[in-house]
Amino acid sequence: MNVAMFAAASVEPADPLDHLTDVLFHRMGSPGVYGRTALYEDIVERLAALITRYREPDAEVMRFPPVMNRGQLERSGYLKSFPNLLGCVCGLHGTESEIDRAVDRFDAGGDWTSSLSPADLVLSPAACYPVYPIAASRGPVPAEGWCFDVAADCFRREPSRHLDRLQSFRMREYVCIGSPDHVSQFRERWMMLAKEIATDLGLTFRIDYASDPFFGRVGRMMAVSQQQQALKFELLVPLRSEEQPTACMSFNYHRDHFGTTWGITDASGEPAHTACVAFGMDRLAVAMFHTHGSNVTRWPNAVRDLLGFPRIDR
Repeated sequence: MNVAMFAAASVEPADPLDHLTDVLFHRMGSPGVYGRTALYEDIVERLAALITRYREPDAEVMRFPPVMNRGQLERSGYLKSFPNLLGCVCGLHGTESEIDRAVDRFDAGGDWTSSLSPADLVLSPAACYPVYPIAASRGPVPAEGWCFDVAADCFRREPSRHLDRLQSFRMREYVCIGSPDHVSQFRERWMMLAKEIATDLGLTFRIDYASDPFFGRVGRMMAVSQQQQALKFELLVPLRSEEQPTACMSFNYHRDHFGTTWGITDASGEPAHTACVAFGMDRLAVAMFHTHGSNVTRWPNAVRDLLGFPRIDR
């Protein structure tokens, strides 16, 4: 009887998003890592096209691979802030005989991973990190500032079975580099545009103060400071509950952190300020299916029109 009670207590309760798993994804044996169905990918692509329609005319488009230079990410400060989320690229380096010995250990049922050593690459935790060293190489920021449209497949090591917290996910960002006023206006403008986009998509949401999941005791102090200075806001959709909503977009003001770190300056030689608006493409897609259902032919006509579907007479 006690065993049965323990077994029942250990079963994780059903999640409100679980019913979408087999409709939208193919399981791949690891939590938060999925193959994607055609149904799901079609919505992601339509959402990306919608976001592109809002792109500012002077934005420079950049698309990044899922990996980036390890030294650049270290210099940006990620290791100090989020070491628990970082994924590193490792490989079997060494002579042919050394690599053969690792394979032989595997064949014998042993652990071949002890022979791995790190490469000069890490998995990109956010789409914007490669932008800053590229911008720094171009010299002083012009008076009108710079705007970039970036995207990447990203990775954060936080295993979860919940569909709104994937380890491997897509991120789209608009990044602004310039003066404090220019950057602040960019963020304020995008917070208003994001409300318009979410409303048109038929999503229930609110925008609220937020903080990043900084690591450790010092990190908790940084999170408090971030909220006090209103450096981060999130557009929150109640996929699970009103009390634990899901952040589907974020609006981040980095002040002069990246300007100082990378030596990005304005015409007067002062460190440039930066801000970004980030779209969690997978979270937005899951939010759409959770809100409107898995049958896209039954989605509201206004939403279907916005996403470029043919009109269906009802």
